[in-house]
Amino acid sequence: MNYPNKINKEYHKEINYANRGMDLENIINETNSYYLENDIAVIYKKPTPIGVVKVNYENNKQVITKAYFASQSTLDYNGLYKGKYIEFDAKSTENKTSFPINNVHDHQIKHIRNIIKHGGIVFLIIQMNGLIFLLNGPDFINFIDHNKRKSIPFKFIKEYGKLLEYNYTKGIDYLKYIDIMED
Repeated sequence: MNYPNKINKEYHKEINYANRGMDLENIINETNSYYLENDIAVIYKKPTPIGVVKVNYENNKQVITKAYFASQSTLDYNGLYKGKYIEFDAKSTENKTSFPINNVHDHQIKHIRNIIKHGGIVFLIIQMNGLIFLLNGPDFINFIDHNKRKSIPFKFIKEYGKLLEYNYTKGIDYLKYIDIMED
């Protein structure tokens, strides 16, 4: 950028992708709290399994200073709804035209297949283009099995996904679509 007196400054926007899904997670956690408080469902965010190597004690608190991932995590959330096991993952993408399939790791895809095989409810909640969609696990797997693409077009997500609208009281009421899918 050219400023008066021939001062040159460059502007570099720093992009941090580490927590791009955090807002979505917060909304889902809000929704799950609403479900729990209103006795609708019991759904929790699963902690990432870690093995603790070293702990320091500071101000009467234990602080983990060295740890490792004990095993690969499966999906972000699980619980019970109307007596059925439910599991899902939250994914966000900045891509405007498609959802990269590699956002879902191979071990997660295998896990989704297993949940379907054993009669559980499984899906993805995808944030894309400022919208939030619920994509049913079987539709996700069907796309992977019948397409050679490395991404799911936004058009497919709009057609097969369910648009989740934010409500100040309930968050994103994704369970209303579970009832429809189960009928």
